[in-house]
Amino acid sequence: MSLYERYILPHIIDMGCGSKAVQMQRRKVVPLAEGRVLEIGIGSGLNIPFYNSKKVDFVWGLEPSEGMRRKAQRNLNRSAVEVKWLDIPGGEIQLEDNSADTVLLTYTLCTIPDWHTALRQMHRVIKPGGKLLFCEHGASPDKSVLKWQNRLNPVWKKICGGCHLNRPISKYIEEGSFSIKTMETLYLPMTPRIAGFNYVGIAKKA
Repeated sequence: MSLYERYILPHIIDMGCGSKAVQMQRRKVVPLAEGRVLEIGIGSGLNIPFYNSKKVDFVWGLEPSEGMRRKAQRNLNRSAVEVKWLDIPGGEIQLEDNSADTVLLTYTLCTIPDWHTALRQMHRVIKPGGKLLFCEHGASPDKSVLKWQNRLNPVWKKICGGCHLNRPISKYIEEGSFSIKTMETLYLPMTPRIAGFNYVGIAKKA
């Protein structure tokens, strides 16, 4: 891991994913989590204040970045819900089958290299009747915006820790054997359109 990835990138991600517009999106999905929650890419803990502690037993926090884990500690110290760190050796989530009531995915699917394997793992650990909550940015339906997303994506990935501008989030979720029950799409206010098209919703095991 480079010095940029260890010390600078966490601050850039925290600022970008902690904007007012993004926090408004988090407020839509995080309070819907309940029971035993697996948060994929917990990052600096920006979702922590939005959990409903009366509905959540605890949160398994999966975050491979050492820098982001360090940055998360402040939010974890004042969290009303218990957070248990998870490792992901070999790309496998270290939980038993059907062990999570909720999986939370916020601004993470854009960066996971092997997104298909990751979604299969999420599908495996969610209980029957459990739900996948998602809030992600990705490919725009507008051809002019998508054109620029495709053009800028190679440079964007290098600067932003592997983040992709142009992933078709809903398609990926469905290809991961989930059925989307509700979904809202919109451009975030005060956000560049190339990075501001959001998918927000709830999915179940297909």
